[in-house]
Amino acid sequence: MKQRTWPHRTDNPRFTALPFDGSSVDDLAAKFARRRHHQTDRSASASTSASSRRVPKPPPPPPPPSSSRLRGPASRWTLAPAGSPKPAPSRDFAGLPYDVLARIAASFTQSNLRAASLVCRSWNEALRPLREAMLLLHWGKRFKHGRGGAGANSEKALDSFLKGAARGSTLAMVDAGLMYWEMGKKEAAIELYTKAASLGDPAGQCNLGIAYLQVEPAKPQEAIKWLQLASAAGHIRAQYQLALCLHRGSGLDTNLVEAARWYLKAAEGGYVRAMYNVALCYSFGEGFHRNRRQARSWMKRAADRGHSKAQFEHGLSLFSEGEMLKAVVYLELATRAGERAAAHLKHVILQQLSAPSRDRVMLLADNWRALPSSR
Repeated sequence: MKQRTWPHRTDNPRFTALPFDGSSVDDLAAKFARRRHHQTDRSASASTSASSRRVPKPPPPPPPPSSSRLRGPASRWTLAPAGSPKPAPSRDFAGLPYDVLARIAASFTQSNLRAASLVCRSWNEALRPLREAMLLLHWGKRFKHGRGGAGANSEKALDSFLKGAARGSTLAMVDAGLMYWEMGKKEAAIELYTKAASLGDPAGQCNLGIAYLQVEPAKPQEAIKWLQLASAAGHIRAQYQLALCLHRGSGLDTNLVEAARWYLKAAEGGYVRAMYNVALCYSFGEGFHRNRRQARSWMKRAADRGHSKAQFEHGLSLFSEGEMLKAVVYLELATRAGERAAAHLKHVILQQLSAPSRDRVMLLADNWRALPSSR
């Protein structure tokens, strides 16, 4: 059965709003006509009074002149009058000159270089020499350390590094400079370090600063300048070297507070020598307030990462606390690392231990592995 949800026009009389009082059809029609006429007059008078108060509309703007120009991106061209201001130029990085892009990417790692090469065809072409330099750098490290099936060959390693440096890689410049420094060719090393540092490479800046401290005559002011740049960039070895300079007063006034601050930054970055120095700062109250708990914590961190002096110091601390078994393990590790002072105390403690305990100490020392760190 079909049900209607909306009333049909024939269901009710047409004029349902008019009262039906038994009048004739003619009377009803006349009454309806009068009501319509009255409503029309009232609406006309209302519109007249409103129009008298309405603000006149401004005339429409004239059509654009024939000399209008196109404006906007190529996908959405719009007409702009000739007198309108020019749009801002688009930032098209694909139009960077090759030499500018090469300087920007000179210190890129392989992963960053690969990502930059995928930006556009222009960048891919401009960064081709640096990608070749990365390959040469890879082979140079293989030849230097005798890894990856390549026999150790310092001449081939240096040649690979120099070819990578010639293609603009600061990483290759630093490695080539390091080899020159190890060979005693300090002027050649400093030249490569300087080039890498001027391109913004933190490792090059750090090595250049250290080189200026070690050459004869030393140039501490130049060294501090480059170490500060590398430290600000987050290079932890530079932070440690800058802290040493502040601690010793090399190139600038001694400042123990600033030295301790840079030691701590390097230690938090994983530099094990800085961890040891932070422990000493807390132990003696130099740059920090004396804090035995912090000193012990940082000393243990350095010891667990293979710092031989820290292993000896931590062993002494454990011995003073009565932790004989743990103490002799750290003293054994320090002895194996060349700390002669640890050997005597180790033998004294071993004589107090039982045979099973001595065997356990040797087993723990044999199976010990240093935690990862940045030397």
